Amino acid sequence: MQSIISIVGLVGFTLIISVPCGYIRQNLPKYSFMWWVLIHLPIPIIVLLRIKAGLNWHFIPLTLGSSVAGQIIGGAVNRRRKHNAKAP
Repeated sequence: MQSIISIVGLVGFTLIISVPCGYIRQNLPKYSFMWWVLIHLPIPIIVLLRIKAGLNWHFIPLTLGSSVAGQIIGGAVNRRRKHNAKAP
């Protein structure tokens, strides 16, 4: 059985490293080169950490979902900051 601490740690770390990428990506034109790079930048790090933690391929959906969630959260934080900055 996989260590629950490794799984939770990897999923949490995946979420944390994806938030800044989603935040920065929100300011870029959609489908631009940097937009694409920021979406895919956390993936090699996640794969490396998953392999080093000894987690098999069954955990890819968890880490992928966590990465997507981090991107969405980062974009939402950026939009909220912009909206609050415009308000008097």
